[in-house]
Amino acid sequence: MNTAAVRANWIGQVIDGRFTLLQWLGSSASNDVFLTELQGPGSQKAAIKLVHADVDGSNTYLSRWQVATTLSHPHLVRLLHVGRCQINTAELLYVVMEYAEEDLSQILPQRPLTPDEAREMLCPLLDALSYLHEKGFVHGHLKPSNIMVVNDELKLSSDSLSRPGELDKIILASNLYVPAEAEISPAADVWSLGVTLVEALTQRPPTWDRATHGDPVVPKSFPQPFADIAQECLRSDPVRRCTVAEIRARLQPTRSHQRPASKNGREAPAKLRATKLIGAALVLLAIIAVLKFVFHQARPSLPAQEQQPPSAVSTLPFQSQTSKGTAIKGAVTERVLPDVPRAASRTIQGKVTVRIRVTVDPRGEVSSVKVDSVGPSKYFANLALQAARRWKFKPAQVDGQAVPSVWVLRFQFGQAATEVTPIEASP
Repeated sequence: MNTAAVRANWIGQVIDGRFTLLQWLGSSASNDVFLTELQGPGSQKAAIKLVHADVDGSNTYLSRWQVATTLSHPHLVRLLHVGRCQINTAELLYVVMEYAEEDLSQILPQRPLTPDEAREMLCPLLDALSYLHEKGFVHGHLKPSNIMVVNDELKLSSDSLSRPGELDKIILASNLYVPAEAEISPAADVWSLGVTLVEALTQRPPTWDRATHGDPVVPKSFPQPFADIAQECLRSDPVRRCTVAEIRARLQPTRSHQRPASKNGREAPAKLRATKLIGAALVLLAIIAVLKFVFHQARPSLPAQEQQPPSAVSTLPFQSQTSKGTAIKGAVTERVLPDVPRAASRTIQGKVTVRIRVTVDPRGEVSSVKVDSVGPSKYFANLALQAARRWKFKPAQVDGQAVPSVWVLRFQFGQAATEVTPIEASP
């Protein structure tokens, strides 16, 4: 599909008389994905994927989607509606599915997962893969972009499932997530899981020369039990690979505590991204946050001035003598805290610190803002930036005249709350 034509002409089109194309979300060589809404009381977001009816294997797409609508698992993205439609002269197939706030591929460019986060990711993935394999399916496309966060739950995509032994040109394409045997099988899913695990913890896939038929190299610094799990998943000989059940067994002894149960009775997974990736970015959802899934790197070192304990800014004017005359510092009259989605805040461990530099005009209004220190997550930096634009100030004065001033707002995002320390840099 021509992306420019899609963006220009398809937004606002109604699919099958029910699903309005609200926003273009992305595309691949064979499909385009849009945001839509489900009919009924309230507003419930959904994603709709469109595939040209004349592409190779289009009937296979439709049959796979129809079967997948019958599957039900808390860690599989639900397919809601399947059908055929037409936009202008284009004959299309469509599938409507749950909307994911974020996926793992949006998180990894910002930071790797921690070992605890990797375990929380693996547990629901193993549940979903076990279910699919028991039902006679192979996922076939397991990679970070297909590990998603939907309503604070980690879920695996389900719109490209296959049966063992089926031919799939996309699956058999030469990429690192496809094992050397290039077959659709449960063992191939295990290989893909191994590649994804290494990438999740290191931000890069394992080193592998497909031509040598050897096993990929797992980094020496890889933490346990993930090093052993990855190595056993990444055996070039599929017969020697571990199974989903064996991976689960290796994880069990390392669990030192249990996460709170979710409403479906399973462990509640943390969101993947430092964002819902809504508002300024989708995150990460966060998200989420990811995947959202929101996860972050270690807190960056701060200048000595910023390492002092936060203190409240006095509302009383403070006078000083400058070369320009008697200066009275300004004051904050209205604070605005960032609106942090709960799922995104759950991805935070420790604190995420962001500094925003704010220029205030003589009326006390914010005239410009910029990120002074982005911290480990652009998602949270964008939230801070949006909030900073809405602050109000009592202007600074020099010799009784209101003058512009510059403030630095230090945002500290935590799981429980967000704190802001304002510091007037210059009157």
